[in-house]
Amino acid sequence: MSKVYLVGAGPGDPGLITWKGRNLLAIADSILYDNLANEHLLDLAPKTCERIYVGKKKSVHAFPQEEICAMMVDRARRGLKVVRLKGGDPFIFGRGGEELEALADAGVAFEVVPGVTSPLGIAAYSGIPLTHRAHNKVLTFVTGHDVQGIDWSKVGQTETLVIFMGIFSIREIAAEIMRHGRSGETPAVAVRWGTRPDQETVAGTLATIADRIEQADLKPPATVIVGEVAGLGEKLAWFEKLPLFGQKIVVTRAADQAAELSDRLRALGADAIGLPVIALESPADPAPLDRAIENLGAYDWLIFTSVNGVRFFLERLDQSRHDLRSLKARICAIGPATRRAVEDLHLKVDLMPEEYVAESLVKAFGSEKLTGQRILLPRASVARDVIPVELAKLGAQIDVVEAYRNVVPPRAAARAHELFSAAKKPDWITFTSSSTVKNLLAITGRESLEGVLIASIGPVTSSTLCAHGLAVNAEARQFTIDGLVEAILAYQI
Repeated sequence: MSKVYLVGAGPGDPGLITWKGRNLLAIADSILYDNLANEHLLDLAPKTCERIYVGKKKSVHAFPQEEICAMMVDRARRGLKVVRLKGGDPFIFGRGGEELEALADAGVAFEVVPGVTSPLGIAAYSGIPLTHRAHNKVLTFVTGHDVQGIDWSKVGQTETLVIFMGIFSIREIAAEIMRHGRSGETPAVAVRWGTRPDQETVAGTLATIADRIEQADLKPPATVIVGEVAGLGEKLAWFEKLPLFGQKIVVTRAADQAAELSDRLRALGADAIGLPVIALESPADPAPLDRAIENLGAYDWLIFTSVNGVRFFLERLDQSRHDLRSLKARICAIGPATRRAVEDLHLKVDLMPEEYVAESLVKAFGSEKLTGQRILLPRASVARDVIPVELAKLGAQIDVVEAYRNVVPPRAAARAHELFSAAKKPDWITFTSSSTVKNLLAITGRESLEGVLIASIGPVTSSTLCAHGLAVNAEARQFTIDGLVEAILAYQI
């Protein structure tokens, strides 16, 4: 059934959206999103979902409010599931009531999903408890848009005052509050882009906060908190103390595999920026893999060098007349992630090298009698020849078949140009394979990375970087995502 869902996107950190909000984005046909809704949330929607930016920045509006309402009504009447994604909470200075009235007048079904309103997120990420038994019993939210329309003699004396959208009028607001008797020494804090990696905090007092904001050149969107609790921020702040806070780190992994690294980086305060320079596709000619699957029972060993190899091998196996019961071979896997992918199939891994590179795998096979043994290696179309060459020297008969291929995503070039031609380049770029290095450099050229720190997942990737004239600033000791993150953290010390 068609319906319009007003969904609160939360204050900025995409992890703060509600579970229900995530689920609705996953099934949406159309999303109308605001300037304050984090664009990472759009990645939760289906690829076929329509995405329309309807944000407002001060006096610059992508669409008039009436047109936004008309778009929601039109799409709902066409039978679409519509998500109206609004920053913070729809009913806290978010025009949610106006939009629901328009939907109700049009006879369109709707539902409201609350969100974490910006003051709650800002307070939590700035170490400011909006209520505290030792400091206040009253909390007031107020908009700073219409200074003359508010009775500051009453509102301004509340113990904790949260001012939305008041960054341009804070001098006038502070003067009004003090004129009605509130001490100029009352702590005050202004926070811009709260809960995001680019969060900015300016602290002062009621008498000085306007000057501090001006000196810091703080721009909207920002929220001001006035009251004794604002003075606790210096003691209780934690977010801006995270080790990677504020650093922009580019993740070049395939879009459907980037979440693990991106989530780790965001948890440490970084702004993880997706730039997938690899997309994975089935082989152009699946016949060699199909023939190997037809003879699966004849192999003594099956080697997986990546999670992708497991995934695409299984996809092709599912399309054949065989299943895992045909597998008689012992299994070798490179790396813990690949091992987990195999074990998720309730299969045992018989051999895993100590280090997660081809050379270590060959060494691990040194104690095995491979003369006359048949080995199947399903892998990417372009890969190093160390494994097949060296195992053949040990007497094995090895069949290397293409299980998948790496291609450059269509939007990668435009996205890369946008990132590296900006006035402020990213702080870091991460590479998790030689293919990510080669694909990115084919798009941008080496010069685009000047001034950007480079993190590599291991020596093979580092060797490729060096071969292209690039210096590696951080290399993982353990060739995993965890190892990559640890290398970046070690660089900070």
